[in-house]
Amino acid sequence: MERTLDRSYRRAAVILGSRVEAEDAVQDAAEKAWRAWSSLADRDRFEAWFGRILLNVCRDRLRRRRRISAIEAVPLEEDHDQATGDPTAGSDGVDRLRRLLGSLSPDERIVVVLRYEADLTVPAIAALIGVAEGTVKSRLHHALARLRAIEEAQRS
Repeated sequence: MERTLDRSYRRAAVILGSRVEAEDAVQDAAEKAWRAWSSLADRDRFEAWFGRILLNVCRDRLRRRRRISAIEAVPLEEDHDQATGDPTAGSDGVDRLRRLLGSLSPDERIVVVLRYEADLTVPAIAALIGVAEGTVKSRLHHALARLRAIEEAQRS
């Protein structure tokens, strides 16, 4: 269970770009899992089941953040304390990556993080988030195209 929570926290921190929000997301997911425990048919699939709950919580938070940011700008967390072991804190490269990920839609951001941070295959991502493999490929394609366009615009 501890390993699942650690992995879930790291994944949520990268998706959300904030260690504080990641902690809240994991807490919310754990609460949802606790309430829905009786609906889990196969206890051996707990990690995948919990992962899907966490991704849904993260997606909801990203969507809520986009609605709020339409009204007022919500800056990414500026905490760069290396001693905390925060997977989102660090160098300018990490800050740049956070800003780039922030430009993606919640669904695109999730598939990019699962593919490149969690190193999951397209079929594994499709099974985890409950969409067709073609949908995952499409989201990855569009997300990477958007990231390339932003990079090119910044170089110009």
